[in-house]
Amino acid sequence: QVQLVESGGGLVQTGGSLRLSCAASGGTFSNYAMGWFRQVPGQEREFVAEISRNGVMTAYPDSTKGRFTIFRDNAKNMVYLQMNSLKPEDTATYYCAADQVPWQLAVIRGWREYDYWGRGTQVTVSS
Repeated sequence: QVQLVESGGGLVQTGGSLRLSCAASGGTFSNYAMGWFRQVPGQEREFVAEISRNGVMTAYPDSTKGRFTIFRDNAKNMVYLQMNSLKPEDTATYYCAADQVPWQLAVIRGWREYDYWGRGTQVTVSS
């Protein structure tokens, strides 16, 4: 069982940057593909980024590609989301997620495919 704790959210102006962190414990971190999702009240949880177990492959939807970067440190059991050029539409609660997989791939997937979740951290981008 993996426990995930996000941090780093906050209030930022349009065009600014934030780095989210996710600390994992309770499992073999390198066995898990890691993802970031976000959710606005009343809407479906949205895929933001995924990184493969070894950190070599990443996947992003068009909404975050070129602005967000996911990376991980398997020695520290940490995954990060660097968010640049933030827009008001990026405002949401951001969640870290883990999925135990046998492959070294990163793909765009739905939130239902992930097994473990953090409690989220709020990101607010002011216009």
